[in-house]
Amino acid sequence: MISLKNTSPASRIIVIDANHLTDSQLLSANIQQNLKNKVAKDLKVLTSIDENGNEIIIAPFFTNQEKDEHTNTEAVRSLGNLVFKLVSDAQLKEISIQSELSKELTYAFVEGLALSNYKFDKYKSKATTLIDKIFVSTENFTEDAVKTLNRIIKSVFYARNIVNEPLSTLKAKEISESAKAIAEETGIHYKELGIDAIRSLKMGGVLGVNQGSELDPTFTVLEWKPENAINKKPIVLVGKGVVYDTGGYSIKVGDGMMAMKCDMGGAAAVFGSTYLAALEKLPQHIITLVPAVENRINEKAFVPGDVLTISDGTTVEVLNTDAEGRLILADALVYAQQFDPEFVFDFATLTGAAMRAIGTGGAAYMGTASDEIKKIALEAANSTHERIAELPLWDDYAEQLKSEVADLSNLGGPLAGASTAGKFLQHFTKYPWLHFDIAAPAFLSSASSYRPVGGTGSGVRFMLEFFKSYIAHVKK
Repeated sequence: MISLKNTSPASRIIVIDANHLTDSQLLSANIQQNLKNKVAKDLKVLTSIDENGNEIIIAPFFTNQEKDEHTNTEAVRSLGNLVFKLVSDAQLKEISIQSELSKELTYAFVEGLALSNYKFDKYKSKATTLIDKIFVSTENFTEDAVKTLNRIIKSVFYARNIVNEPLSTLKAKEISESAKAIAEETGIHYKELGIDAIRSLKMGGVLGVNQGSELDPTFTVLEWKPENAINKKPIVLVGKGVVYDTGGYSIKVGDGMMAMKCDMGGAAAVFGSTYLAALEKLPQHIITLVPAVENRINEKAFVPGDVLTISDGTTVEVLNTDAEGRLILADALVYAQQFDPEFVFDFATLTGAAMRAIGTGGAAYMGTASDEIKKIALEAANSTHERIAELPLWDDYAEQLKSEVADLSNLGGPLAGASTAGKFLQHFTKYPWLHFDIAAPAFLSSASSYRPVGGTGSGVRFMLEFFKSYIAHVKK
């Protein structure tokens, strides 16, 4: 979709540094003069006519010296989204971008525009007009940058697509098959544990949550292990794969069920991240685990008061069947122990409490990984604007998970729901670990800049930045 050289006529997009308008080498003196008053009024995107009589789109960017680097970078991504809207309204199929911004800001502009170029419309009778080709003609862009950005777009859109698929077309089996497809494309090793294997492993969380479904659960294992992997122990990613969540007998009410096809957003995040790592051929050993279930209601479904036994022997009293994600993640976190991992990250659309605490602008995280790992993760989150905020994991929260009839209950008290959920998961970890509650950013009811309505692909860009930064850290 993105190419470095413009080999055919295309509509021109010119990105300029508005602080140095009169020094622009891309705009004629006449256009510069005409733009002065408009730019001064802080208009975001402008149109003009070049010396050949062709219309051009001009995107002036004001670098704010009082803001930090990441804030300016996100602002120019959003500028890319504004240009996309103008291009989309004009139904342009090919565009050519010239930029006078730095290499980093030019990349962010193209990234914001390209991430905006998405619509889940496969079930519409008339497809949305999107951009077919984006040509970048600038000395500040490299072939490597083009390749990486195309891979990012491909992986993020994959993650968005599987989140947006309805249950009728994406059940537990289909989400595993989607992982098989990306594995075959990239050389990732793929394994699906079927119902017999899940039973033999005594994954009581997975089996219990899926009891109300007529279809079997799946447990998918991906492994990216290049010959030049720099880590002796694997990094393990775990993703929550509840392909639909009714809440079970603790049924969701009102509009609470409307978006619940998105409850496998954690699975999408880790599958998409592994896909991108393989496309980029990162020198890291990565293992990815996704338990996939439906939380349905029938005469076989689990109910409040039931006791489930997780694969490590821990018994859990079910106080709420809508707190199901932590039950299947428990089995996956236990399964991860066999790999003696360097550390484990899990991603899950786990709690409304995280959304209420953080809002839709980021994810809550917590865990036992080292301060150095947390520092790298935080920087990666800020760099990609997939922001994270750490919540406490105090021992006090364990008191709320005590049960009179089992080792644990699956529900804490009325407060600090995101932290008590994390404390539940911690019980099943015997390695450095971080939990990312992406309930807020994984699925949006209204578009936010280059993040569309529906699945956003949250976590994929963040993990690529984390992986690359961690590689640099290890090589020091």
